[in-house]
This record gives sequence, C-alpha cells and structure tokens, in this order.
Amino acid sequence: MDVLAMQNLKKRFGSKEVLCGLDLSVPEHSIFGFIGKNGAGKTTTMKAIVGLLKPDSGELFVMGEKVHFGQTSTNRYIGYLPDVPEFYSYMTPPEYLKLCGEVSGMNKSDIETRSKELLELVGLGRERRRIKGFSRGMKQRLGIAQALLNRPKLLICDEPTSALDPAGRKEILDILLAVREQTTVLFSTHILSDVERICTEAAFLNEGKIAMQGTIAELRSKRSSDGFIIETVQKEAAHTLIKAFGDLRRTEQNELVFHGSEDRFFAIMQYVAENRISVQKIEQREPTLESLFLEVTK
Repeated sequence: MDVLAMQNLKKRFGSKEVLCGLDLSVPEHSIFGFIGKNGAGKTTTMKAIVGLLKPDSGELFVMGEKVHFGQTSTNRYIGYLPDVPEFYSYMTPPEYLKLCGEVSGMNKSDIETRSKELLELVGLGRERRRIKGFSRGMKQRLGIAQALLNRPKLLICDEPTSALDPAGRKEILDILLAVREQTTVLFSTHILSDVERICTEAAFLNEGKIAMQGTIAELRSKRSSDGFIIETVQKEAAHTLIKAFGDLRRTEQNELVFHGSEDRFFAIMQYVAENRISVQKIEQREPTLESLFLEVTK
C-alpha cells in the first residue's frame, strides 16, 4: 500500500513554476529519499502534503484520503520534522512532549509512556536540561520524538541532517533507521551519501518533476559502473598513459580515472601490457547515486 501518493501536482510562485506536474508514490514501511538540489521544490512539496500550502492543481493522498488545503484531517496520519524545528526553550524535553500530547488530545498515561519510550529512542531519556541549552543535533532528536508522539503512519523529515556535523548526522540517520518498523519515513535531502546509507527507495526531483524513482538497487542499476581506476607504480608511467589516452584523468599523483566503453578500457590495458607499464591497482568503481543524480539533473 502507498502511504503517500501525488498526481500531477503543480505550484507556481509568480513567474516561477516550482512544481511542474509532480507524480510520486511512497510505499508503506519504506525509508524514502526525496532528493533535489537546494531550491528544487522539496520544501514546497512537504508543505503541500501537510495542507499548509495550496497547490495550483493536482491531487495529494495520505493513506488513501485526499489532502485539502486548510482542512488538515489527513494530518492525523503524519508526523512532521521541519528543517529548523522550533521549541519553547524554557521547557525540558518531557515537559515539551507533555504539552504536545495534551494539545493533540492524548490521554495522560499514554503521553507519559510514549514520551519516555521516545526520549530513550532518540538518546534524551536522561536529559533534564532546558531546551535552550541544546545543540542543533539535540533539537533535531527532540523534533523526531515530537513528530512520532502520535504514532504517525508517515514521518516527514525536511533535510534533518543538512546543518549537522558528521557525528550528529549519524545519530539522526540511526534514529530514522530504528523507526522504520513503526512508520514510513519521507526523508528530504540533498546529501546523497545519507540516502545511500538508510533509504530503501528514492526519487530525484529536477526542475519540478520526478526525473527518476525506484529502489536504491534499481537506481544504481541504471549505470553499469562509474568507470575504472588505474594506479601505476611510477608517476612517469601515469604521465605516459595520459599522453597516449587523452580521456584518462589524473586524480592523484599515480592514480588515473577512466570513464568510457569497455572496448576503450581494454585498449588501454593492451597498451599497458605491450609497453610493460607497472600497474599497482585496476579497479572498477561501483555506481553511486551522486553520479546518477548529477547525470539526470544536468
């Protein structure tokens, strides 16, 4: 079952058309990477999903129910973490989650049980400081706990790792991996390595349309490889190869990268053998989402 589906979604701001007939589906219990450059329309799409922004045309469905701007009944299925979450800084994490639970109509015992469970999950179970003293990463973790409080069917995360250091990014990604059994995650980002690490499926957003969508394995299969690495023993040998084959590119002193057909690669290998050039390493590079994304968004 698709937790989220959109059909021919369009949105224009002035003369700029941000969404140009967006079609997207997110299957249940997936971690879905929604990938695009800055300004590609990811946040615009997120706001339309939660009914905060009215599309010019097209339809959105959450758990099979149509989303209507300003009538947010479908938001009972959604937990939302914005790119910069805001909190009441004078509160502690348990106090903040208690307030959120009361506002959303949860009963007292459920709020207490669920808050304790989620704060443990995000690594804030023993934290009693007020939120004003929290780092950006700690606030993101608390934001995930708040977004999961009502046991949503869909957790939307708008670029949750974009401003974090490597340790903070790892913490957030580990949490998103851990909650997959509880919910479906829609994970908006422009950091391709994060997508490769945790996502089961992904879609590339380019110029307001979905350029490509599928499982991570399906997307990688669109490219057989990202070329070959040839590392020579001596730097003079690398220079000789570059002179003989202009399509070789030096990445390090003795390391060359080749992008091209296998026939061309075998011609290079024949030249290496005939001229007795000492080679330390020959390696076929695995295809990456980054290289595919750059190719489809040129």
